[in-house]
Amino acid sequence: MMENKKNISRREFLKLAGVAGATIGMGAGLGGVLAACGSNTATQASTGSTTTTAAVQTTAAPTTASSAGTATSAAAEAGGEIKVGYITPTTGALAAFGVPDQYCLARATEAIGDGIVCADGKSHPIKFTVKDSQSDPNRAAQVAGDLINNDKVQMVLADSTADVVNPAADQCEAGGVPFLSTDVPWQNFIYGRGGDPTHEYKWTYNFFWGLEDIIASFFAVWSTVPTNKKVAVLLSNSAPGNAWLDPWKAAMEPAGYTGDFTDQYPVGLEDYTQQISQFKKNGDEVSLGLFTPPDFTNFWKQCIQQGFRPKTGAWSMCLEFPQAAAALGDLCINLASESMWTPGYPFTSPLLNETAKQFADEFEKRNNAQWTQPLQHFSVFEWGIDVIKRTKNLDDPQSYIDAVKQTKLKTISGDIDFTVPVDTSMPIGPARVTPNCYKSPLCVVQWQKGKSQWPYDQLIVGNLAAPNVPLEDTFKPLTYSS
Repeated sequence: MMENKKNISRREFLKLAGVAGATIGMGAGLGGVLAACGSNTATQASTGSTTTTAAVQTTAAPTTASSAGTATSAAAEAGGEIKVGYITPTTGALAAFGVPDQYCLARATEAIGDGIVCADGKSHPIKFTVKDSQSDPNRAAQVAGDLINNDKVQMVLADSTADVVNPAADQCEAGGVPFLSTDVPWQNFIYGRGGDPTHEYKWTYNFFWGLEDIIASFFAVWSTVPTNKKVAVLLSNSAPGNAWLDPWKAAMEPAGYTGDFTDQYPVGLEDYTQQISQFKKNGDEVSLGLFTPPDFTNFWKQCIQQGFRPKTGAWSMCLEFPQAAAALGDLCINLASESMWTPGYPFTSPLLNETAKQFADEFEKRNNAQWTQPLQHFSVFEWGIDVIKRTKNLDDPQSYIDAVKQTKLKTISGDIDFTVPVDTSMPIGPARVTPNCYKSPLCVVQWQKGKSQWPYDQLIVGNLAAPNVPLEDTFKPLTYSS
């Protein structure tokens, strides 16, 4: 994640972070928060990139996407190749995102087959050129530039945190290339690039939830557990941690909580004795944190060893992956976090005509591994293909953007609707909150004992910011099973 490029006042930051004055109904008096490869793919390796040529034979929808696997038109006249760049962290610190990204790409190339019948009535093959960001922002900017200047792509897709998305978006904004992204909160997509929600970027668009959603959702589930409402807060000294600090400080008191904020810790810290001692001395019964998975494993084991056992809490970024639960064993039971996607989401892919659960089941079958939240990234492929199908002039970048602005699409991760007005009230849940950002659903999940072939499962236990997503269990206090 990149640092903000301009300074803003505390009041402006809190307002635009969506935690100034947002009212949410959470009960218990908690209102007023300040708020893998497929058989149809052909791949050619090249230095730093993979090129996958796929094409889709479909009938174009004038305003919304239809399944690429339906309504085929084999008689359509052949059109020119559409070049699409895809930036993903295949290696480096964010490489855990790479496995689901490879699966998403494989499923997209399978679905699009021989050609997309676009608005010009011709069947156009799609060529995906994949670049590894190496989990480095400078590398992400470099490969985005390569896609624009050397590969001459007509569109770029990206995901997997602001460390990948933001530098790539900046390159596309400067180079005049349409750009679609997901898996970066909208505040980071806007602020991290020096913007504000009133500014309209011409070329770059994002689909992901906001900080207002995660703050409201955590307070909502915490309210179901009796505590003294003292919150032990430990955030990393990193761009994500910095982005969280002021909004959470502002939100605590109006929601009836007291935040016990320690100094932000350096990523990779091995000894958390100082922070844990502070939390114990303050008598904190709720815990909140932002960690990488290895850091959280160290922190949580030390909490147990040193006698800090909060009654409830939630920890972000560190608990997305099944490997994080496995590293803790039964100590993971009832640990909570936000969720960008699970197989329990009640959505169907317009490309595959598969439910979220069917999509996750196929991932597990192909990879012999448990599903993981970043399968949400498939939505950026669904979105990109939908835009291409509706673009009237495939040689004109502006025509792609005209189609982006008319997006009204149901994806495997929820609806994207850029035809609705911008809602500056920063509502909780999906909405168009800036000209360039539409929010995806966010839920709260907890790790529980597995009921299938996997030792632990993530179950949806909070849906304040996604009321159309059904709950799978009730939110439970921590019990420290061993």
